[in-house]
Amino acid sequence: MRIYLDFNATAPVAPEVQDAVARAMRDDFGNPSSVHAFGQRAKATLDEARSHVAALIGGDPAEIVFTSGGTESDNLSIRGAFEAARTSGRRRLVTSGIEHEAVLNTVKALTAHGAEVVTVPAGRDGIVDVDAMAAAVTPETALVSVMLANNEVGTIQPVQRIADICHQHGAWLHTDAVQAAGKIPVSVRALGVDLLAMSAHKFSGPKGIGALWIRRGVRLMSQATGGRQERNRRGGTENVPAIAGMGVAARLAREALDRDALSATARLRDRLERGILETIEGTAVNGAPDRRVPNTTNISFDGIEAESLLIALDLEGIAVSTGSACSSGTLEPSHVLRAMGLPQAFARNSLRFSLGSTTTDQEIDLVLTVMPALVTKLRRLGRTAAALR
Repeated sequence: MRIYLDFNATAPVAPEVQDAVARAMRDDFGNPSSVHAFGQRAKATLDEARSHVAALIGGDPAEIVFTSGGTESDNLSIRGAFEAARTSGRRRLVTSGIEHEAVLNTVKALTAHGAEVVTVPAGRDGIVDVDAMAAAVTPETALVSVMLANNEVGTIQPVQRIADICHQHGAWLHTDAVQAAGKIPVSVRALGVDLLAMSAHKFSGPKGIGALWIRRGVRLMSQATGGRQERNRRGGTENVPAIAGMGVAARLAREALDRDALSATARLRDRLERGILETIEGTAVNGAPDRRVPNTTNISFDGIEAESLLIALDLEGIAVSTGSACSSGTLEPSHVLRAMGLPQAFARNSLRFSLGSTTTDQEIDLVLTVMPALVTKLRRLGRTAAALR
C-alpha cells in the first residue's frame, strides 16, 4: 500500500479531468483563433473553461488569462506590473520572506532593471507582519506581492488588510493563490486584490497550465509577445486540452467547496497531527494552527534530519516532503521557516504533510503506526554517529 501525503506538490489528476483532456485532444483540435467551425469549437471549449476558472475565485471570465502555471502567472504579474509602472517613477516592489521562489527570484531579478525590493518579515506564526508591510509601502511602490496561503506551513495571510494598505498608496497587490484556490473559498472581490495567480495541478488539474486573474483597469506589459491571444496579455496558441482540464478541475473544486468536503480533509489532518504530537516526543507544529488551509501541517522532529525521515517514510510507501517541490534537491534549509525566525534546527528537521480528497482514515492509521519506530531508530542512529565523531 502506497500513501500519498504530498498534495501541495501536486494533486492526482481527477478522472473527469483526464476525460476532458483526452476529449479535447481528440475532438477540439482546431486552433481557437480560427474562424471556421473547427476553430470555433475549440474556442467554445476555452470559453467554458474560462468561466469555470473565474467562478472558482469569484471573478469575471474576461479577467482570466491562461498561462503555463503559477510560476508564469507570478512572473507576468510582477514583471508586467513593474514595467508598466516604472515610467511613472514607481520602482519599489514589496514582498514577504515566506513567498514561493517564483516570486522571490523574480523580484530579485528585477533589481538589475532598477527595482528597489523590500522584503517584509513574517512572525513565528507564519503570518506576514502587517505593520511592517504598512511601513514598507510608499507612494513609490509599484506592486506588492503576498501569497494567500503559504505552501510549506499552510498559513493564510492577511491579504485583505494588505490590499487596503496598497490602495492607500496607489500600489497594486498581487497574490499567489496557488495553494489556496480549490482548498478554501476565494473571492477576488472580497480580498481586494488586483492580480491573483493559480495553478491547475494543485487542485487535480493537469500540469503545465495555470491562470492569472487581472482586475479590470490594471495595466500589464505582456511578457510573451506575439499574436493577440488572451486579450493581448499572452501571445501564442492556447493549450486547449490542458485548459479544458483546468476548467473541469475548477468546477470540481468549486463543487467540493460548496459541499464543505474539505472539512473531512481537515479532520484527517488534525488527527494525523494530534497522533504525531501525542506519540512522538520532541515534535512541534510550525505556523499558526488556527489560520491555515485545511490540508496542511508542518511538523518539526527534534534530533533528526528531515531528509532522512522523508527517505525512511518513502521506503515504507509513504510520500511526504520537506517543503516546496520547486526547492527539492537543495541542501539549504527551508527559507520559509528561516523567514519565520525559527531556529536553524527547525528549518532542517521539519516535514510537510499535505492531504487531499483521496486521503483515508486507513492511510492515517498506517502512518501513525509506523512513524514512532522510524523516529526512534533515526534518533538512535544520530546519537551513535555523533558519539563516533
